[in-house]
Amino acid sequence: MIGKLAAWLLIAAGVFNVVIWPRFFKAIVDDDRAWGGAEKWQDPQGFFWVHLVLIVTAMTLGIIVLVIGIRALRGQ
Repeated sequence: MIGKLAAWLLIAAGVFNVVIWPRFFKAIVDDDRAWGGAEKWQDPQGFFWVHLVLIVTAMTLGIIVLVIGIRALRGQ
């Protein structure tokens, strides 16, 4: 059983990930190293793909942690 403090910590960590990573994605899209072409969304480079995988993984884990925290808190 997860304690109340731990549940709140999981919720805080999940919210943090859900809020921060989309902002990081915007920064990657705006970075010239992400694109090989003259315009955005043309010829994505390895820099873009590596960071996209990082962001998707972090967001997925953040949502899982958030759900676990919410379920733990509701179960008490």
